[in-house]
Amino acid sequence: MRRLLRLLRSTVALVWLCGALAVSTVVLGLQAITLSAQIATVTAGATSAAIKHRKDLAKAVSKTKARLRRMIVAIPFVGGGAALAFEAQDFQDWQTENPEGSFAEYSCEVAEVSAALVDDVLQDLPEVMRPSRDVVMAKVPECAEQT
Repeated sequence: MRRLLRLLRSTVALVWLCGALAVSTVVLGLQAITLSAQIATVTAGATSAAIKHRKDLAKAVSKTKARLRRMIVAIPFVGGGAALAFEAQDFQDWQTENPEGSFAEYSCEVAEVSAALVDDVLQDLPEVMRPSRDVVMAKVPECAEQT
């Protein structure tokens, strides 16, 4: 009888221990899944913020470069040479990105971007002084035949 009681007690202890380990395993697995989901969410948010920050920084740098260029170009004599140097550098940068491109294609791309920028600047003018968008866009050369 004593042996049977000891066997029963050992069996109950082992069953209880196995049950406790099984419950612990399930709980820890669920916590791991929850933490993994939280990490994925935080990582996605951080990546999105980093990309947005990088774009904002690039935009600010390009605005500052444009202002600096306008200031340098405004200086007599130096401005003309600086404008030519800036344009030559921009063309070389564009040509490294577009090795098969011609100067005409570059000119068309610059004209389109410049027209969009001029249109944005004109939107800041009072409506009485502002020319219509059609007038501005009519001054942009047609580049469809050259591309």
